[in-house]
Amino acid sequence: MAAFFCLRSNLGNNLLRNDCLLTLRKKAASKFPEIKQNQRRVTMKKSFGAKTLIFPTPVWCVGSYDTAGNPNIMTIAWGGICCSQPPCVTISLRKATYTYGSIMERQAYTLNVPSEKYVKETDYFGMASGKNVDKFKKSGLTPVKSDIVDAPYVKEFPMVLECKVIHHYEIGLHTHFVGEIMDVKIEDEMLTDAGKPDIEKIRPIVYSPEAQKYHGIGKFIGKAFDIGKKL
Repeated sequence: MAAFFCLRSNLGNNLLRNDCLLTLRKKAASKFPEIKQNQRRVTMKKSFGAKTLIFPTPVWCVGSYDTAGNPNIMTIAWGGICCSQPPCVTISLRKATYTYGSIMERQAYTLNVPSEKYVKETDYFGMASGKNVDKFKKSGLTPVKSDIVDAPYVKEFPMVLECKVIHHYEIGLHTHFVGEIMDVKIEDEMLTDAGKPDIEKIRPIVYSPEAQKYHGIGKFIGKAFDIGKKL
């Protein structure tokens, strides 16, 4: 009643009037909880149309040998694990890239996971073409010949996947390469005490496609296949 009387007063004070309206809304929400619940359900989403936008995307560097046997490296964001048995990973490349021709000929590639401290080199690998420049020489990083597949990997990067191409599909602008993972190599200091890969030590980079920005990983928030049991 006090709030109602306040609104009916002739004080003419807009600020006081707003305070009184807020008081009434709070009382109504406390008396009728469904009002508050309905307010929470009202959300707005902006449509961005049909585009390659999802968070996050990986930042991987693809190693290959060109037709002359020169090591090359390029950065991609379109990729991911696609099969558990046999273990396989996919990458998608445009035909216009120098790496596309190399992989088609050699039927192999490596995936190199850079840590945050190599973000400059990683970005450069995605801008320059191996057709015009030796990206390993320019960056000062070291190519290492894989003894499993016909492709080089980056010595300084903490995590490497060596892959043999088992399928490729032309989807549209991009060609989808499915690589069977023949081996995964991780530096010893990037492992936990239990001998498992430690993402917080590797410190991989993730990519924000729409904003064209690189980010590091966040903090640990819960154990998979466990935290959900608390619901």
